[in-house]
Amino acid sequence: MSLVDVLTDASKKPQIVKDCCTLIDEEVKDKGGISGLAIKAGYGAVKGIKPGFVEHAVEDLLPEFAKALDPLYGEAKANDKAIGDFFSANAGRVADALLAITDGKAQRAKSGVAKGAYDKLRGSAKKNVEQAAPRLGKLIEKYGA
Repeated sequence: MSLVDVLTDASKKPQIVKDCCTLIDEEVKDKGGISGLAIKAGYGAVKGIKPGFVEHAVEDLLPEFAKALDPLYGEAKANDKAIGDFFSANAGRVADALLAITDGKAQRAKSGVAKGAYDKLRGSAKKNVEQAAPRLGKLIEKYGA
C-alpha cells in the first residue's frame, strides 16, 4: 500500500488532518528565541486569515505531501525500518520533498498574508521541517506502519 493510499483513506482522513494540525501547532509552540517569535507571529497571521485555513491547507496538501514522501516511506518499509526513525535519520530528504510542494503553492497563493508569511519564514523552513520530521514519521507510523 502506498503512502498516498494510507493518508488519503476517506475513513481516516479527517483524523489524519486533525493530527497533522496538532503536529503543526506543537512544532510552532516548541519554537524559541527570536526566530521562534517570528514563526509564531507568522503562524498566528496565517491562522487569522479565516477560521479553518490551516485545516483546509493541510487537507489540500495531504495528497501531494503523501506522494512526495512515498519514496521515503517505501524505502523505510523495504528495509524494515520504523518510519519515525527513518524520517528522523533522513530529515533533510523529508524537508526537501515537502518544501518543493509548499514553495510551488506559495508562489500561486491568492492570499497576500499567507504568501508574505511564507516568504518571511522560508529562509529557516528547511531547518524547521527537519526538526518536525520525527513527529511526522511517528504520525505516519500511527496510520500506515
